[in-house]
Amino acid sequence: MIISSMTIMITLIISFVVMIVAFLVSKKTIMDREKNTPFECGFDPKGSARLPFSLRFFLIAVIFLIFDVEITLLLPLATILKLVNVFSWLTTGLFFILILLLGLYHEWNQGALDWAD
Repeated sequence: MIISSMTIMITLIISFVVMIVAFLVSKKTIMDREKNTPFECGFDPKGSARLPFSLRFFLIAVIFLIFDVEITLLLPLATILKLVNVFSWLTTGLFFILILLLGLYHEWNQGALDWAD
């Protein structure tokens, strides 16, 4: 019991020391105009360095990630086919695909997939 409490104390002390050192080292000490501006071959920038953010591209990327994760959730259905009842396997798979298709239809109906607008 005394070894585990001693180990916990040492771990906490080392963690706090590392956090304090990282906090002190990561501080920027010099904040001037040249360090805050973007670098363009030594000249002052002609325009804003921030490009306009395409919200439509962001929405398409998020939709892609959601459907990509859902495909990884569908992959185990193929491996458990021999382990479970075929009716329950088919019901679960079709229900999950139906939910995906309803979500895709909703996104399509809302116009989130129209890139040309």
